[in-house]
Order: sequence, then structure tokens, then C-alpha cells
Amino acid sequence: MKVFKITPAELDAMIQEWSKAHPVYAPALAKQPAASPDCAPGWSRVDGNAPLTLPVGPPPASVKTFFFPQPETLLTYTLENNHPDKGLMREPAKSQGIQVVVGVRPCDARSVLLNNLPYQEDPFFQANRQRTALIGFTCEQTRSTCFCTQMGGSPLGSEGLDLVFSRTRDGFIVEVGSAKGEALVADLDLAPADESEISALAARRQEEVKASSTELDTLKGRELGKLYDAPLWQPLGESCINCGACTFICPTCYCFDIQDEVVRGQGRRIRYWDSCMFPLYSLHTSGHNPRGQKVQRTRNRFLHKLKYFPDRFGPFSCVGCGRCVQDCPVNIDIREVMTDLLAVE
Repeated sequence: MKVFKITPAELDAMIQEWSKAHPVYAPALAKQPAASPDCAPGWSRVDGNAPLTLPVGPPPASVKTFFFPQPETLLTYTLENNHPDKGLMREPAKSQGIQVVVGVRPCDARSVLLNNLPYQEDPFFQANRQRTALIGFTCEQTRSTCFCTQMGGSPLGSEGLDLVFSRTRDGFIVEVGSAKGEALVADLDLAPADESEISALAARRQEEVKASSTELDTLKGRELGKLYDAPLWQPLGESCINCGACTFICPTCYCFDIQDEVVRGQGRRIRYWDSCMFPLYSLHTSGHNPRGQKVQRTRNRFLHKLKYFPDRFGPFSCVGCGRCVQDCPVNIDIREVMTDLLAVE
């Protein structure tokens, strides 16, 4: 793996150089105007010479939107009479150009790897993944709501990132994590990092590994019935208002619905975000709803992340970004839910 050293000025010049050949996106700042039409909500197209400014911890919007666009066109068709293509459904042309997403935190990068597990055979997700380069920045500071180390991650993590930037006293260490990352720096004149700085970063990562918690892994081996019938779900379901905010801001929630839209004879089939917290999500055409009560939907959300997903794929379906903790209007805290589940006899 190649490792370089750059200054903050060289970082900004690097991003500007990328923006000449690719669309480059960075977390939107609160005072910036609305994003351009081709930009995901919560992110801004890099334009001009403004220096890169990143929020502490994960940005408000996750990178999920670059892999699951909201909405995403799956098929197009026409209903116009006498049109030679009437009745034919066509997939839209997939963009071949690379898009560069700058300012990705390690937790968000891990979320892409987790979502890839159930979507390994989804051609749309895989196409978006192939065309997206993730430029990550390890966390110098974390928020009080961050808990990535409990979920198997690290503020200094590098998995899933094409380039990884870690701050030093006078600049950044840049680690190349993939062929996409190597292509982005191939034509740049970058100085190799000092061995002492590389060793110091490796030592800090080793300390993070030692400090990470493995207590939650016991949930994977717990009997599902005991967790399912735990008394904590009733009061939790009563306090939840099923607004769905936690699922939309969560980087590892990937529930969707599919609908057809027709405007003046031109139709498209779209996939858009949905939420297991909404009563209509699990409603059958027969009228039966297996999760018609709030408590059932609340329980399903947490058990999916902490039991169903790991039973099927291995890791928890949570990266500890803390967005749901920050934005829940009734102050439901997944960390408290995990503590209560560990205490279930």
C-alpha cells in the first residue's frame, strides 16, 4: 500500500484537480445554498477554490444516497399510442464516469460494505459502487453520540475507503486503499510519508483495536425468542412516534418501495426509500399487517440491526455513527437499547 504526505494546501489543490475531470462532492455546510440538481441532499458539488471544511464526526447526511439515489429510476417506458416503443421497458443508461465523494468518515465507509452484503446481486447498487470513489478522513475528534468502536469500527478505520487521509501536526498522511484511489493520485507529484509517521498511525490504530468493545458479540449467540419477548419493547414502542427519521438518516437502512410514475404518456419505474417504521410498509394486499402495532415495528428495527442481520451475514447492521441518537425527536438511544438487551435473562 502506498502512503504519501501532503499539506492542507496540497489537499485543496488535489480536490480542485479532481473536480476538473470528475464530479466531486463534499458535505454541505449549513450556510451554503441549496445543492445543485445533480447533487445528493446534504452534499455539495465542489466548485471554486474554497478550502475543504469538514464537520466533527460524521456529516449530517450519510453516503447512502450515492448508492441508493432517492429516487432511482429502474426502467423507462412510453404509453403513447402509435409509438414504436409502446409497451417496451428499458433500463436507463448507467453513468460510466467516476464520481468522487470527499469527506467520508470511517463509519460511513463501513456502511457501504455492510449494505453490499444483501445487495451483492443488485445491478444498480453495484453500478453505483463501481463508479463512486470514497475519499475518507479519519476522526481526530468524535461526537458524544459516536459509538463506532462498540460496533466493530474505529475512528481511524480505513476499510471501504479508496483514499484515507489522517491528520498530522503539519498536514495529512494519505493511504491508498484501492485501484480507484491509486488512479486518482497517479498523476500527482506526492512525497512519500516518513516511516516514523506511518508507524505512529499504525500504533494508534492498534490502541483503538485494544480499546474496542466486544461485549455486544454475545447478542449474536443469544436465543432469539428471549430477545423477541423482552419486556423493554413495550415502553420503547409506546414512546416511539414512528416518524421514520432514524431509518432515513441511517447509513445501513436500505428498505425501499417501487412505484410507477407516468407524466404525459412517459413512464418510469422508480425505487425510493421506505421505512419499516411505517405501518404501510408491511401491509399485505389481503389487509393483514404482521407489524400493525408500533411496538412490533420498533422491535423489528432494532432486532434487524442487532440480531437478524448478524445471524444472516455476520456483522451488526449498525456502524455507530450516532445520527439516530442525535435526531430522534423522543430521545430513543440505540446504545441504551443494546445495554437493555444484554441484560435480558
